[in-house]
Amino acid sequence: MIPSVGTKTALSDAQRFELLVTSVRDYAIYMLDPDGYIASWNTGAQRFKGYVAAEIIGKHFSMFYTEEDRQAGVPQRALRTAEEHGKFEAEGWRVRKDGTRFWASVVIDPIRNEAGELLGFAKITRDITERMLANEALRKSEEQFRILVQGVTDYAIYMLAPTGEIVSWNAGAARIKGYDQSEIIGKHFSCFYTAEDSASGAPATMLATAAAEGRVEREGWRVRKDGTRFWAHVVVDAIRGEDGSLIGFAKVTRDMTERKEAVAAIERANLALFQSQKMEAIGQLTGGIAHDFNNLLAVVSNGLQVLATQSRTHLDAKMIQTMQRAVDRGASLTQQLLSFARQQPLKAERHDLNALIRDFEPMLRRAGREGVSIDIRSAAGPALTWVDAPRFEAALLNLVVNARDALPDGGRIGVSTQTVELRAGAVGGLPKGSYVRVSVADNGVGMPAEVVSRAVEPFFTTKEPGKGTGLGLSQVYGFITQSGGEVVITSAPNEGTTVDLYLPEATGEVQQTAVRSTQLSVETVLLVEDEADVLTGAAELFRSIGYEVVTATNAAEATIVLGTRTDINIVFSDVVMPQGKSGIELARFVKSTYPDIKVVLTSAYPLATLRREHGEIGEFVFVHKPYRLSDVARALRATAV
Repeated sequence: MIPSVGTKTALSDAQRFELLVTSVRDYAIYMLDPDGYIASWNTGAQRFKGYVAAEIIGKHFSMFYTEEDRQAGVPQRALRTAEEHGKFEAEGWRVRKDGTRFWASVVIDPIRNEAGELLGFAKITRDITERMLANEALRKSEEQFRILVQGVTDYAIYMLAPTGEIVSWNAGAARIKGYDQSEIIGKHFSCFYTAEDSASGAPATMLATAAAEGRVEREGWRVRKDGTRFWAHVVVDAIRGEDGSLIGFAKVTRDMTERKEAVAAIERANLALFQSQKMEAIGQLTGGIAHDFNNLLAVVSNGLQVLATQSRTHLDAKMIQTMQRAVDRGASLTQQLLSFARQQPLKAERHDLNALIRDFEPMLRRAGREGVSIDIRSAAGPALTWVDAPRFEAALLNLVVNARDALPDGGRIGVSTQTVELRAGAVGGLPKGSYVRVSVADNGVGMPAEVVSRAVEPFFTTKEPGKGTGLGLSQVYGFITQSGGEVVITSAPNEGTTVDLYLPEATGEVQQTAVRSTQLSVETVLLVEDEADVLTGAAELFRSIGYEVVTATNAAEATIVLGTRTDINIVFSDVVMPQGKSGIELARFVKSTYPDIKVVLTSAYPLATLRREHGEIGEFVFVHKPYRLSDVARALRATAV
């Protein structure tokens, strides 16, 4: 060992170290004695704190602390901690010479000699105000975002771990899904999915798609804590770190149940409107066809009745009878079509449907067969409504027969009545009010939705050829809707069928128009008809029973005839004529100008339709086409004084 050389080297190292420490500007590096008084001062300390060495050496380091920290004993605790634990490290506010504050990062290390005796403390301070402010701004931003997310109640916003466990939960999630934060954090988000979706792997597919594509958006049923379902709109975004690694997923869910129900309600309303418009159009077409067909039948029927009065052989009579039966069947068919088209005259009277069904029960039971039971249950009180009783019975029988045919292997048919209160639009287009519901239900083969949607269309049938015309349900539909009600069919394959008939509960009176019958006292008829074939056949029919006939093809010609002839006793006129005045206008002209001449009106259209189009015609005798000889004779007698 060469002391001189060692001493020279040590002094040189100390000088270099002192120079290094003194020159550091980004850190305040200085020494304290064991009591905390400043023993050294570097350039960084001067820059941070504003004191030059001559001003600060010998002063206690607590002068850099805020008044609050000094009163709390923070400086003393810092030295004590450093002495006892070998180091003290903290962040906090410090005070410069000019009184301004800065945020400091502080490290205090004890300095001891070889014997372990405390010589003082090394104190390093760094001004990290900018970083602190940035961190504080970030913290505030994060806090504001947290408050924002937590405050949202219309959306469930939460975060998932990469494996799908829930790691955060907002108020909207709690409101929509029913779980408190303490109940759901840590659980897998698949608990919100239906059993069907979970079994099909929908939750895993959702996360896999979001991870691969960055985002996924879906709608579907989700399950709340209480087990109820809601329709959810879901967005899942993948969250990645700066290195691209998957950190987790942000999941936003909105309860769209009300919107879905509103859309479904609109769709149902549109479907009901479409169905109503379709049935109205079919009804108008059907009514028009039936009207024209009636005119054709009138020609044939009138001709046959004329021939029947002139036939000379048994064969003639037999052939005429056969043809007349065919005409009758055709007339029956047109009546069915008019019933569907809601153009069939109804005689509505106040009835208790319970009593009607009870009286008709034997016929309903005869309509069944072996293996088919019929259970009839009536409402507790009277089921009063305005209805044409014979047509109601026919409609009910039709439904029971249909139900029986849907039970090839036997089963049960239930017929029941009930008084119900409906809100507006709850059943078809029915207004709010009280209704009598008649239900015919079976547990038979049922019908798919596409068949149900067409079940009441005329000529639509699923039965084998020759086993049904397809007019049964259409007649029921036409009769019930013409009576102010509605028909609802509920069915599904292998789940049976229920047909509900809704009729307004009786509240008012129905005015019936009586027709006075007297003896025949006319000789000449002015027959007004725009269809040439109908006009010819009708003229022969009138002549065959002893009347003289004068013809006209429209109201204008009839007016001329009335002005030139004085022997006209009765005007027999079609109501609907394509040109000029209608038959009703002609009738009113005759009544006002020639009060002694009687008027009979005829049409294939029902009275209800004619009243709607032309006004009230109850003042005139009316006969429906196609009319028979007995119909004409009865009408002519009714006009006699």
